[in-house]
Amino acid sequence: MAEALTVESLLVPHGFFTRRGGVSTGAFTSLNCSLSSPDDRAAVMENRARVARSLGADPANLLGLTQVHGTRVITATEPWAAGQGEKADAMVTDRPGLALGIVTADCAPVLFAEAGGKIVGAAHAGWRGAVAGVLEATLDAMTALGASADRITVAVGPCIAQVSYEVGPDLRDAVLAHAAADSAFFAPGQRPDRWQFDLPGYCASRLRAAGVGSVIMTGADTLAEEDRFFSHRRRTLSNGGPIGHQISVIRPA
Repeated sequence: MAEALTVESLLVPHGFFTRRGGVSTGAFTSLNCSLSSPDDRAAVMENRARVARSLGADPANLLGLTQVHGTRVITATEPWAAGQGEKADAMVTDRPGLALGIVTADCAPVLFAEAGGKIVGAAHAGWRGAVAGVLEATLDAMTALGASADRITVAVGPCIAQVSYEVGPDLRDAVLAHAAADSAFFAPGQRPDRWQFDLPGYCASRLRAAGVGSVIMTGADTLAEEDRFFSHRRRTLSNGGPIGHQISVIRPA
């Protein structure tokens, strides 16, 4: 069975899926859901089908994007072929048959649900997208469908935690160029000219500033929990090799 973390207050079918409960093998063990990986496509499709079915969705209606660390948001009204999603980093929908999927391997998967459960969203928030405004853009797209920000609950899913996320001056400078007060999300690093960045805390702060009703963080660290999550930074620290991606999915009630 595909394993997932859930947030009770979202009140709609959803899951932050781990790497457990799939059919992929080797470096992709076992619930790799990335169609852009060099994993066997049939295995990835089976993994994605297991995810969809666990949420009561038709596997053909599990949507994905070509994620590019930007701010573009797609309003989904009908399904598209697996692997053919447009270049964007967030989706929203009010169609109950559709399931929105975001793949990650350290970036933050962020799921949104309005109080009535009829309008939902999903965003891929790496630091670039978060700084540029992908989370606010997702809220704007939900508002265009009839949602109100103060009636939206948002969950920031498993991602790289501050203790694991050493960054350089380029990242810090980009964050502080947006708002100097965001220096609060940096702790001193273990090396000169390095800092530890709180990505989930930063995302939550941006969402609260945008007026959402509630923000929840799952608190899971993708780098530290190797048996549960894929991690791009872990791969980098171990000198490369293939990598899988976990998926986070939400659909309207």
